[in-house]
Amino acid sequence: MISSSTVHTVRGTVAADDLGTVLMHEHVFVLSEEFRRSMPETWDEEERVADAVTRLKALAATGVTTIVDPTVIGLGRDVRRVALINEQVDLHIIAATGLYTLADVPDFFRYHGPGTMLGGPEGMTDLFVRELTEGIAGTGIRASLLKCAIEDELTPGVERVMRAVAQAHLRTGAPITVHTNAAARTGLTAQEVLRSEGVDLGAVVIGHSGDTADLDYLHQLIDNGSYVGMDRLGLDVLLPADQRVATVAALAHEGLADRMVLSHDASCHIDWFPPGVREEIAPDWHHTHLHDQVLPALRWSGVTEEEITTMLVDNPRRYFTPPGA
Repeated sequence: MISSSTVHTVRGTVAADDLGTVLMHEHVFVLSEEFRRSMPETWDEEERVADAVTRLKALAATGVTTIVDPTVIGLGRDVRRVALINEQVDLHIIAATGLYTLADVPDFFRYHGPGTMLGGPEGMTDLFVRELTEGIAGTGIRASLLKCAIEDELTPGVERVMRAVAQAHLRTGAPITVHTNAAARTGLTAQEVLRSEGVDLGAVVIGHSGDTADLDYLHQLIDNGSYVGMDRLGLDVLLPADQRVATVAALAHEGLADRMVLSHDASCHIDWFPPGVREEIAPDWHHTHLHDQVLPALRWSGVTEEEITTMLVDNPRRYFTPPGA
């Protein structure tokens, strides 16, 4: 029996047993913050907050009780804004710490830290630990997981962030999620780096694994011990919906539902695309697509209610329950 452990959310602490149905990779906002501030005509705070409240209430109405929001530094994270929205929506929102880069570390860390001109300890690790144990940006809102990213290759900057995340995990026990590129099979690279730092890969979600139907690749990730994030449901421009469903169903039929988590990687607003483009190229990429279309398709494919509960309830609970808790 899994004993209860405490998870920090935007609204406070909650027992892992009470997380309920969890979407493991969703965003409230993804913003290019300096551009947003420089182009105020592109942002209406009141409108965006109201729209987010509407969208998240619709999500909560499906029966989802928790979302994990891996919006970290580099993606425009603002937990104060998320907290304001969360006051109006009955939903647990779990915040993350870490750093999103696909190439170089930010200049803030460029000249100091391991292997740099000035040397010294890794400031990123200290920052991540502080956000996990004390809170983010003086808010008292504590992160409950770590996030890093790798796209096509392991650059020196990406590797440095990944190792900083690994060290923060070892110091706190917080689990890790990694943005990866399934087409480039970089989930395996991430596992190799994290494992070399002593990370238990059972505490890791290899994000965006659902962007491929390559079962051999997915089996390797699972065999190495990690969860695979089937977490871009609705983003059919990268892999058609029928292939996403068929891949989840195939793994479930192999008895591997206990190694998958489900989500969309959707956001209430993302400023990476011109207005209307996201809706045009990915009309199903939104927070209720799983319940609207994917779960019925999985059931039709023979995935059982028990397996669905495993992916949406049991696996997230285990992920946020430290060994021995």
